[in-house]
Amino acid sequence: MRAWTTIGNLATPAACAVIVAATTLTSAGPLSAAEAVPAKPRIEVCFVLDTTGSMSGLIEGAKQKIWSIANELISATPRPELKIGLVAYRDRGDAYVTQVTDLTADIDAVHGALRGFSAGGGGDGPESVNQALHESVEKISWSGGEGVLKIVFLVGDAPPHMDYADDVPYSAVCQTAVKRGLVINTVQCGGQGDTTRVWKEIAALAEGRYIALPQEGGMVVIAAPQDAQIAEVNRALGRTLVAYGAAERRREVQAKQAASEGAGASAAADRLAYNAATGRAVQGEGELIDAIARDEVRLEDVRQEDLPEDLRGMTREQLAAHVAAKQEERAALQGKLKTLLAEREAHVEAERRRLVAEGRGDAFDAEVAAAVREQATRLDSRRGE
Repeated sequence: MRAWTTIGNLATPAACAVIVAATTLTSAGPLSAAEAVPAKPRIEVCFVLDTTGSMSGLIEGAKQKIWSIANELISATPRPELKIGLVAYRDRGDAYVTQVTDLTADIDAVHGALRGFSAGGGGDGPESVNQALHESVEKISWSGGEGVLKIVFLVGDAPPHMDYADDVPYSAVCQTAVKRGLVINTVQCGGQGDTTRVWKEIAALAEGRYIALPQEGGMVVIAAPQDAQIAEVNRALGRTLVAYGAAERRREVQAKQAASEGAGASAAADRLAYNAATGRAVQGEGELIDAIARDEVRLEDVRQEDLPEDLRGMTREQLAAHVAAKQEERAALQGKLKTLLAEREAHVEAERRRLVAEGRGDAFDAEVAAAVREQATRLDSRRGE
């Protein structure tokens, strides 16, 4: 049974839903409706990132590339449900040892967490790799069952401390990961020999892939002639947002839009492409027009106190007219955006091929995609046995 489809440069789970269909025979007979794999394929990815001082290049690159990676991971039909998590780590004695962002479908929130990271600390060689890897397995809310592609990317340049008596060693963590259906890939930045040995061992123990990158992660941001127009559309789309709910949630919606307008042109364009693919103006909750479009709320059920202050004095008829006008304006902007994004993608793809031919491709993006492709194919093979 073919459960993964190659689209562009990436094989993604085009039909995890049919990896084990309800009609597939097992030793116990057909699966019941309750046991059937959900209709949408699912991918869960956790990046475990060394955020010590020597990792500044990759951290800054990741802030720009998270949307590009997310776009690669959902480029399949049917479109997978994607969740991303983060575990940032340094070492004992630094400002923090780990910071965990649990799996979420809100990639705006993931980007926000990444923006909060800056390189610092470290300096003594080994880092708290064991603790970070352990928390990526134990503190991240991975889905149960075998129908979900679950992947960890350990990204760093220094080996683990093996002299911390209360640590869970990486060998034991890898055993647990395999039992739970997790694959651990290791991405080494730079060429430190001690790191190479351990990173290769972790990848082998956890059925993953060892990836070697330059110290800065091989990040290349490709500018496109459409970027200025896309940025203009992004600002216009921001003016169509209607934040609703509790005050904190309304602030989050506005903050996400502000962050996108302050991001680099490439990252902002990649974010808009992801939002277009997932049918949202903002990831997460709290945007009224998105929520209405997804049948999550009816306008007549929204309380006055959950509306922005400038809309609270409106009658129901005035509010309905206001929302309808915003919907119409957004639809027109999204139509313009669709054309611009298609033109930009053609330009970026041509430029990417040229850079690869010259040996200057974006290694981090490419290696993440290749690892997912390989592990998706392997999962497909196992499920089809």
